[in-house]
Amino acid sequence: MKKILVIQTAFLGDVVLATSLIEKLHATYPNAQLDFLLRKGNEGLLKGHPLLRQVLIWNKLEGKYKSLWKLLRQIRSEKYDVVVNVQRYGATGMLTAFSGAKQTFGFDKNPFSRFFTRRYTHNMENGSHEVERNQLLISSITTGPAAKPKLYPSEQDYEKVQPLKTIPYITIAPTSVWFTKQYPAEKWIDLLNTLSANYKVYLLGSPVDKAHAESIILKAQHPNMENLCGQLNLLQSAALMRDAVLNYVNDSGPMHLASSVNAPTCAVYCSTVLRFGYGPLADFAMVVEKEEPLYCRPCGLHGYKACPEGHFKCAHDIRNEQLLQVLELAKAKQL
Repeated sequence: MKKILVIQTAFLGDVVLATSLIEKLHATYPNAQLDFLLRKGNEGLLKGHPLLRQVLIWNKLEGKYKSLWKLLRQIRSEKYDVVVNVQRYGATGMLTAFSGAKQTFGFDKNPFSRFFTRRYTHNMENGSHEVERNQLLISSITTGPAAKPKLYPSEQDYEKVQPLKTIPYITIAPTSVWFTKQYPAEKWIDLLNTLSANYKVYLLGSPVDKAHAESIILKAQHPNMENLCGQLNLLQSAALMRDAVLNYVNDSGPMHLASSVNAPTCAVYCSTVLRFGYGPLADFAMVVEKEEPLYCRPCGLHGYKACPEGHFKCAHDIRNEQLLQVLELAKAKQL
């Protein structure tokens, strides 16, 4: 096995989870050339990745079909032995089916799966994690347990955030693409108001999250907060999360960032549930959610722009004490 391409062009968290394939493929074929295809905007995750030869980028801004044909020519020119497609949509299915690779693996939900040499069922009903579901795709060419996802912040990334680590600190990534997966701002404020002043608290996110984070800081009473939204790239954020006492996240991309560097994690689940198979994977990782069953939860796999029932009880009924209890456990773990 000389050349292998992994394809995952979905969201940030999906790319992080797919890095587990790189880990397992490298363990099995340490001399193989491994490449990864993702969409533009996520390439920073894999910058300087020591196990990858190159990262291919699908830039839809060039025009969806123009960029697809450009990618297809590039992929075919590489003459891959194996193409592994984690995506279940037609565009990447076409790239896989016509890649010219000797073996092509993907999920049977992909519209082009009939042209793959091996097809697998993406089963979300059996309690498996997405990492395990993804690694099913390479089960015919690898052995052993599932590998964990892993990112590789550089020495420069760690140097960038080192000045932020002078005292014990906590990070909060308060936002999500989906409203129903985002713990409400007033609930984050409740948490901040009860955290010890001995902790520095960093709010993490992208540039578009800056205003939301600032509104939380302005209303909270914690004496030692800093808004880092838009100031750190993805790998620098992961480098900061690694050494935190605890990282508070939603069921979203930052949760998977924390997993990728084995950072202590408290994941707040609002409308989604752990059985979907996308939970945190760090050695210390706990999920906080509404304690009593709710008739409408879960309301969907990805979430919505607004609560379909209009009450958002799955978030508002989470008690602040639940989040604080996880912090106490994280502190005890580090002693």
